[in-house]
Amino acid sequence: MVTAVRQRATRELRGRRGRKKDPEWASRRRLLTGHERLSPVAFARLWNGLVDAGDLGVEILHAYAVKEALRDLLALAPTPGTSVPDRSAISHRLWRFLDLAAATDSPEVHRLAATIEAWWPAIEAGLVTGHSNARSEGYNRLAKHQGRNAFGFRNTENQRRRIRWACTRQHRRASAKNREVPGQVR
Repeated sequence: MVTAVRQRATRELRGRRGRKKDPEWASRRRLLTGHERLSPVAFARLWNGLVDAGDLGVEILHAYAVKEALRDLLALAPTPGTSVPDRSAISHRLWRFLDLAAATDSPEVHRLAATIEAWWPAIEAGLVTGHSNARSEGYNRLAKHQGRNAFGFRNTENQRRRIRWACTRQHRRASAKNREVPGQVR
């Protein structure tokens, strides 16, 4: 979303794609980096360069703030060793994200907010329970990718074997690290 805002705003203002000398193009990587991963110097360079760019930079910074608010919301998801967040914290961060999104005129930001709103029941379930279908979706992606790669196989069993090989690769790596031989006494 931030990239789409940056590209559209640059095209509207300059009538061309961004160039190396443009502050919004020079900051493109920093805009995609999480705030906590930016050094204070890098963040100041990002912020000051875009503020100096005028309305274009302010629009991009607003999109950056919306992105960071969404990251704050999604950071509430419990991880091993952390507790489930209370609903008041979730609703507060959701309200902050939607409030920032509503305060801008960028259609890309509004589209992101509409997507979050449409998927909110699933997102909330993930935040409350800490469970997601990411693993099964990852395996599904691997299987489809290998299926496309093996499209020319005449034997469907070979295609199935190739998909299974790709999807169990991580398990094979983990078992290869285990150097203990079963039944061997130390």
